[in-house]
Amino acid sequence: MSYQAPALSYPAPATVLELLKPITWFAPMWAFLCGLISINAPLSERWGLVIAGTLLAGPLVCGTSQAVNDWYDRHVDAINEPDRPIPSGRMPGRWGFYIACIFTGLSMAVAWSLGEAVFIAAIFGLILAWAYSAPPFRLKLNGWWGNAAVGLCYEGLPWFTGAAVMSGAMPNTNVMMLALLYSIGAHGIMTLNDFKSVEGDTRMGVASLPVQLGVMPAAKLACLVMALPQMGAIALLLSWQMPIHAAIVGLLLAIQFVLMIRLLQDPRKYAAWYNATGTSAYVLGMMACAFALRDLPGVTP
Repeated sequence: MSYQAPALSYPAPATVLELLKPITWFAPMWAFLCGLISINAPLSERWGLVIAGTLLAGPLVCGTSQAVNDWYDRHVDAINEPDRPIPSGRMPGRWGFYIACIFTGLSMAVAWSLGEAVFIAAIFGLILAWAYSAPPFRLKLNGWWGNAAVGLCYEGLPWFTGAAVMSGAMPNTNVMMLALLYSIGAHGIMTLNDFKSVEGDTRMGVASLPVQLGVMPAAKLACLVMALPQMGAIALLLSWQMPIHAAIVGLLLAIQFVLMIRLLQDPRKYAAWYNATGTSAYVLGMMACAFALRDLPGVTP
């Protein structure tokens, strides 16, 4: 009789980390850093809060969203990506769901310790994280709603959180306007991620924008959605008498326009390439805006 390894009763730490997808933490942690820089306050006096906020933006809230997504996609992943932690059996039983719940609770606890504004933002982000993947909402099934939820969670809310941590209160209106603009632009970035799975999304009934509109119209829309908010940011910077910062964002946007020419030649082929190049210019523009906000009167706590 052949030997059979005993079934796992709990996941290995490495499997838990794989479920939480550390590679996805960069975007919200970068936006959180933009929020920190947006406020002209001494960082040395807030190191504990900064560390807690960074954990909240990356491993906790973003990690929660990844665990929730993998749990509710486990049946599809069993067909398309059977090596993932849950369908492979390395995440046994209902542990995927338990980890999503545990990290939701941890996120709320850490957010509560960082103040009312951060707690409200975290609750909103967690609601979107669950609504994106879990029934009955499953926002991910529609590219308009799903991309908007991810863009807000990855850019706007972490930026808001970083500013709230540094100021100890509700961030300045100028901070929130730029955070919202870059959240809207991130909707286009999320669309780029959908080009690699058009056939699979079509079979599974996922109405991504490339499925709804067609590949080329969706690519053109993504470029427009990424560009217009940055133009709005440039206009705001000029109205605030920040011409140097506006010029930096304008130069970075011009670089993106050049890169978009290649993207639109074959969106499915060059979407990943643009994510590594054009998106880098996009997030550098976020940082330029954060430094501009730092020097604006009225942003200091």
